Amino acid sequence: MITFSHTITTPQGLHARPVVVICRAVLDHLSSVSVQLGERSASGSDMVGLMGLDGRGGDTLTFTIGGPDEHEVATEIRAICTQML
Repeated sequence: MITFSHTITTPQGLHARPVVVICRAVLDHLSSVSVQLGERSASGSDMVGLMGLDGRGGDTLTFTIGGPDEHEVATEIRAICTQML
C-alpha cells in the first residue's frame, strides 16, 4: 500500500483534464486507487466522483494505492499531479 499527498497549485484546481488523465492511468493498471480530500473520497477510476471532490488551488489530495503494480501507478499519478495540478 502506497499513500502520498499532493497540494493543488493550479488555479483551475481538479478540473476535467487532469481527472480524465488520472482515470486513464488507473484503468490501465490492476491496482486500486482512492483519492481523498478532507472528509470526502472517490475511486481513482470514477471521473464523476473525482470531479465531485471539487479540489481547488491550495487543497491537498491524498492518494492511496494498493495492488500488484502499485509502484508504477504511484509514479504515474505523481507525474500527472506535478504536471497538471
